[in-house]
Amino acid sequence: MSSDDVATASAWPAILTWRSHDDTRIESTRVQLSGNRIKAHGRIAAAATAAHPAFSASYDLVTDDNGATNRLSLTVSVAERDRQLSISRDEENMWLITDHEGQSRDSYEGAVDVDVVLSPFFNALPIRRVGLHRNADSVTLPLVYVNLPELTVGPATISYSSPGPESGGGIKLVSPVADTTIVVDDDGFILDYPGLAERI
Repeated sequence: MSSDDVATASAWPAILTWRSHDDTRIESTRVQLSGNRIKAHGRIAAAATAAHPAFSASYDLVTDDNGATNRLSLTVSVAERDRQLSISRDEENMWLITDHEGQSRDSYEGAVDVDVVLSPFFNALPIRRVGLHRNADSVTLPLVYVNLPELTVGPATISYSSPGPESGGGIKLVSPVADTTIVVDDDGFILDYPGLAERI
């Protein structure tokens, strides 16, 4: 991606698009920013692989003024069915999960961010909220972790280590599915996530 492309993406609202490195998946998201608050509407289309069947997913996300997730709704379609998932965080930092099996409420170990597997977009939430795209820092964060296409939800922990933007070295990430170094733009959104996707 050229520096002109990155500059263009800094004009908000914007549509950000990623393609998986193996060309089996694409994600496109309309992102609106107001300070640290994010509103996003996105879609993922994935071909069948050895790891999962073909599926499409759409999502709507709203964060609070600090960038912490307030609510996320997801719809996933596979050949056999459609399923919906709704996740919302209340004023007590408890998460209400509503899916095809009913409702549950959990603290998810104090998480304030949601991560969706196979989506590079959701990595921007903790990166932006903590300021890892602007400052050198290392953090380990609890997350509400959503698996696609199953739409199962569970707790997870992700570690980020940023040497700071001056180093140009990217942000080290260790998650349940990856141990890699990601590259972000000046606004904290993923440019390249080795093994997952790159922005196009």
